[in-house]
Amino acid sequence: MIVYELTCAHAHRFEGWFASGDDYASQRERGLVTCPICDDGRVERVPSARVSVPKGAPSASPPAASTPSRAPSGDIAAGLPAELLTRLREVVKQTENVGTRFAEEARRIHYEEVPARPIRGQASPDDAKALHDEGIEFSPVPPFLLPDSH
Repeated sequence: MIVYELTCAHAHRFEGWFASGDDYASQRERGLVTCPICDDGRVERVPSARVSVPKGAPSASPPAASTPSRAPSGDIAAGLPAELLTRLREVVKQTENVGTRFAEEARRIHYEEVPARPIRGQASPDDAKALHDEGIEFSPVPPFLLPDSH
């Protein structure tokens, strides 16, 4: 298993775990490597100073207080309290998955053509930009919150 430090075009930093360097390259080429924060597929490897320390070895001193904080790692779910993670997943389960019709349904709700209801789905980057430009509020749902992701 290999761990890469990754960043998306929006500067979110996260980790990716892959079977090999070739596995990373293959997944990236197929669009399977996306940012867990914003779902952006424009992901690049960044230099990493990850070092393996054998079990029982003396630990290094903690980093100085002036060390800049980083964005959450790729395994964000592991850092959340179990109760919060469970509640967030319950909230997402209460949404209707409209799939690739997300932009269309979001517009219909926004312009009051249909009754308001919580929805989720997929939107292309162009559709997401158009929704934003129209003043239609939405947020990406991190994949780890989706009902079929755990």
